[in-house]
Amino acid sequence: MERDSLAFLKDLMKQPSPSGFEVPAQKVIRGRMKVFTPKVTTDVHGNVTGCLNEKAPVKVMLAGHVDEIGLMITHVDANGFIFFAPIGGWDPPVAVGQRVSIMTAKGEVAGVIGRKPVHLIEPSERSKEVKLEDLWLDIGAKNKKDALKSVAIGDPLVILPDFIELKNNLISSRAFDDRAGAWVVVEVLKKLKGRKLNVAVHSVVTVQEELGLRGAITSAYNVHPQIGIAVDVGFASDFPGADPKKIGEVGLGKGPILHCGANINPVLGKMMCRVAKDKKIKYQMQAEPRATGTDANAIQLNRGGSATALVSVPNRYMHSPVEVVSLDDLDLTVRLIAETILALTGRENYIPG
Repeated sequence: MERDSLAFLKDLMKQPSPSGFEVPAQKVIRGRMKVFTPKVTTDVHGNVTGCLNEKAPVKVMLAGHVDEIGLMITHVDANGFIFFAPIGGWDPPVAVGQRVSIMTAKGEVAGVIGRKPVHLIEPSERSKEVKLEDLWLDIGAKNKKDALKSVAIGDPLVILPDFIELKNNLISSRAFDDRAGAWVVVEVLKKLKGRKLNVAVHSVVTVQEELGLRGAITSAYNVHPQIGIAVDVGFASDFPGADPKKIGEVGLGKGPILHCGANINPVLGKMMCRVAKDKKIKYQMQAEPRATGTDANAIQLNRGGSATALVSVPNRYMHSPVEVVSLDDLDLTVRLIAETILALTGRENYIPG
């Protein structure tokens, strides 16, 4: 991966941006997009769009969501301990013992998520399900008044960023779901800058995906693309306990995941496979027997419908503080999407059959 692209990725991963509070990441995204195109806009919802060859009649929309799961302060008790509700889909045991960053009007405030020590939990209680409502946030406050000097009801928080480089070009961090996709759609602009395009390219970094694909719904309506490619993370199956019979054989470092199923336009899906083979870009295939829970679903159903595909970056430990992806897979995803766009004539027919 080129040095400037890696620096952009690291900067993006630092930003605390849960669904509905994406401003820190949006600032980084806009700055990077402006390097490759002067046409960068942000809509009222918060979706950030960079455009190349805007006047072409056929429009391609790329979508990668920048929001992450988080928590929101709902209550402060008399002793200054803080309680919260989830923003997006949490596995509650993951929250236990985490260091967090609270986004307040005065800046970020550090805290830790506490739970009764195991020594004080009755043996019969230890095997019971962990619930978020049984956990609390400790910022070191003396009491409620002291806590409310620093935080407010409604303040969001995320797990403290911690970008780690592992062996074999693997990296770990919270929020690769879906900063990986957001990074990809911006880097595709870099790849296409100065190239001859037969279509307009709208790279959209969407918001509020974790709350129901909300940013993709509004941005797809605004762009009204004939072609949509969503970029998200997909489940890897190369770790202990994973079941390839359910999610397929997917490994890190083996290329992006392409998908087949009702959410994928068959003409566009086959074209992407053909481009990958022609350009010798390794890829993996995953079956999608129902609608995907990604921006591809919203784009496909926009207005009268769009020819839609989904490209996923293999990811271990999704929705955890230690999601793991491959730098090689990220680069190959950018290349596959860019080569697909370069192959478009603008005269393709995506009607199945």
